[in-house]
Amino acid sequence: MGKRHPNLPAWQWRAYPNNHQHPTNLVLHLIAVPLFIVAFLLIVTGVFSLSLANIAIGVIGVIAALALQRHGHNLETQASEPFSDRKDAVSRLLVEQFLTFPRFFLSGGWWRAWRERHRRH
Repeated sequence: MGKRHPNLPAWQWRAYPNNHQHPTNLVLHLIAVPLFIVAFLLIVTGVFSLSLANIAIGVIGVIAALALQRHGHNLETQASEPFSDRKDAVSRLLVEQFLTFPRFFLSGGWWRAWRERHRRH
């Protein structure tokens, strides 16, 4: 059984700015998170409409989005806490894509990190 975070969104939010400072990671997330959301929605609509093409394109999009984000995270000085198991990975990834990154962007956190990028890298 993996590590349990009783309030996953709050836990993820606390560490998020520290794990998202590298300029390349910031840009990759700006591309990859919307890609993930659109691809995920393609999978869902594909399942309900029985469209194998939508499901396949969605799966490719999700994999590409996660690969871009993993590359970005590898550039960070402060690494994210590793996933403890599959359930931990899925829950944390979904919360990041649908809640934490959009909140980070809309709250101005992304812009603050972007403005500070030259001081750290």
